Amino acid sequence: MSSLFEQLWCDYTQLNPQAQKIHTLLSDRGDTIVNDHIALRTYQHPKVGIDILAKPFLALGYEDKADYHFTEKKLYAKHYEHSDGSFPKIFISELLLDAFSQSMQDLTLCLIDQIEVSAPGTDEFIHSGTHWSPIYFDQYEKLRQESEYAAWMAAFGFRPNHFTVFVNELNSFSSLVELNKFLKKQGFDLNQAGGEIKGSPADYLEQSSTLAAPSLVAFADQQQEIPACYYEFAYRYPLENGKFYQGFVAKSADKIFESTDNPTEV
Repeated sequence: MSSLFEQLWCDYTQLNPQAQKIHTLLSDRGDTIVNDHIALRTYQHPKVGIDILAKPFLALGYEDKADYHFTEKKLYAKHYEHSDGSFPKIFISELLLDAFSQSMQDLTLCLIDQIEVSAPGTDEFIHSGTHWSPIYFDQYEKLRQESEYAAWMAAFGFRPNHFTVFVNELNSFSSLVELNKFLKKQGFDLNQAGGEIKGSPADYLEQSSTLAAPSLVAFADQQQEIPACYYEFAYRYPLENGKFYQGFVAKSADKIFESTDNPTEV
C-alpha cells in the first residue's frame, strides 16, 4: 500500500513542488505530518468514472463511506476510508458531462475515446496523466469558461489533485489560524474564496489551501503556465463520541475546488 501512495506523492510533487517545500518546512520544525486525504478528479463516464478510479483502493481494503453533490460546479463525489485509520481518506470527484454544452461534451468524449480500454482501473492509471493528444490552448480556454475542472482535466489528466495535511497532528501549531499565518509569512498564497478558512467547529471540519502553483503545459500549439495542484490543510473536531469527524462538508469543498482557478479570478 505504501508503494502506491509514494507513487501518488511523487507525481503530485512534480507538478506541485510547493507541497514538498511546505512538507520540508514543517518537518524541520519537528512537526509530525499525517496525510488526511488525497483527492482525485475524473469524468462521470462508464470508462473512467468514480467507481473505476476507486478500484485500486477497494483492492487495498478501502470502503465507500459517503457521497456529495456540488450543484454549482456540476460535480458528484465520494469518499473512501480504510479500517486502519493511519491510511489517508480518498476523495474522488467526477464531472457531470451531461450538464454541459454539446461542444464541451464532444471535446471531452474525444479525449476519453483515446484512452486505451485496458488502462482504467489499474494502480498506474490514477497517476498516469493524460492519455490523449494535447488540446489547443484556445480549446483549454473555452473549456475553462464553462468549467475550470474540465479544463484542468484536459490539461493534466488522471493524477492527484491535492494531498492534505492533518493539522491536528502537527506539534507546533494548535490551530489552522496559526498554520495559515506561518504559511503566509513564508510567502505562500492561500485560497481566499469563501474566506481563508472554510468550515467551522459547528461543521466539525475547518479547511484551507494554497493556491495551485503554475505548471508549464505543452498544448498543441504553444506552451503556457497554468494552475496545477495545491496543498490542503484540514483541522477536524471530535464528535459527541469523542472520535474525530471523518467526512467532508460540501459547501467548504466547493470553495476548495477553486484553488485551481486562475489566481486573478479567485
